[in-house]
Amino acid sequence: MRVLEGIRVLDLSRFQSGPVCGMLLGDMGAEVIRIEEPEGAPDRRWGLLGPDGETLSYKIVGRNRKGITLRLNTSQGKEIFRELVKRSDVVLHNFTPGTTVADQMGYDRLKEVNPAVILAAISGFGQNGPDAKLVCFDHIAQARSGGMILTGFPGDPPLKTTITYNDISAGLYAVIGILLSLYHREKTGMGQEIDVSLFDTAFFSTQCMGALLLYEVYGQIRKQVGNLGFHSYIGCFQAKDGKWVLFSGTTNAIWKRLTRAIGREDMASDTRFSTNDMVRFDNAEFINPVLEEWVSQRTSDEVVTIFRDARVPCGIVNTVDQLLDDPQVKARDMILYVDYPGLGKIPLPGIPVKLSKTPGDVQSPAPMIGEHNEEVYCGLLGMSAEELDRLKSAKVI
Repeated sequence: MRVLEGIRVLDLSRFQSGPVCGMLLGDMGAEVIRIEEPEGAPDRRWGLLGPDGETLSYKIVGRNRKGITLRLNTSQGKEIFRELVKRSDVVLHNFTPGTTVADQMGYDRLKEVNPAVILAAISGFGQNGPDAKLVCFDHIAQARSGGMILTGFPGDPPLKTTITYNDISAGLYAVIGILLSLYHREKTGMGQEIDVSLFDTAFFSTQCMGALLLYEVYGQIRKQVGNLGFHSYIGCFQAKDGKWVLFSGTTNAIWKRLTRAIGREDMASDTRFSTNDMVRFDNAEFINPVLEEWVSQRTSDEVVTIFRDARVPCGIVNTVDQLLDDPQVKARDMILYVDYPGLGKIPLPGIPVKLSKTPGDVQSPAPMIGEHNEEVYCGLLGMSAEELDRLKSAKVI
């Protein structure tokens, strides 16, 4: 048994933040019903397209769902949606506040239909504030939150990360909010609204690093740190076989082990490097040439072996193809191959949360457009086949 079996989620989200949330809920057993337009949602047709003409990322985040179609801006569509809400535990969406469809998903409306329903609304800037109605993507949140000014090397322009951490993290926070709300409902019987924003997520991450506190206490505005840590020494250099190795000299204990491993114990007692992380950060220009030369004289495997034996955190900078044979990836089941219609077996990311008694799994690929219309409408809502055909002819579903 998976832990969220018996929980039904209506997922109207698109692209990444909401779908990541729905994917993780589905992995843990929730019945996640994706609702999209009869012609298919736009996230099926953006970005990198697969041989079948659909977006590759949809095949990842769309797993463990049922897929139905419904045109919400019709009177019949609105009534059908209300019937679905009556029978569901959670409504998930990431529409921008102020849009027609977002207003239709408002918590005040939903709780009139089902007082126990939980609404999880993910947006760019949240449900309130002067910028609530602005459109936002992950990289916009990176820029405005102060994250981009930290990324890249000194003197370079601000740099965004390619990995959309804020989208993914917002999906994770929405999962946390849903789980907390389900627990609250167990005690009270009442649902509630969950408000998660990309900007709040990005701001939270940046400030957990201490950027604002550093400014308030020391008057410093931290800018591009390259491959250093935010306040500590981290190095990334090329070995003689051409591969790059990243290693961390953070904490005094690790720094001592690192200097011993490279035969430079004098650097552990050097006052420019010995007292704390911030001092090593400030004097990285003197450390880098030493480590760069030492790494360049050895293969990447030699560097990693020496550092690992010395208990210095390190790792080779992998390309994606190298991850396929990574023994830790295999041991943790972080690549799962799932049959996908027309494409054969495709690799999906494994489940990052490992539960000992109720583990999650991947039971189904991302659904085709309207793949489960009959199952949901005739099974859950009790429609007849004739009613289903009429709704399809009217392009309501």
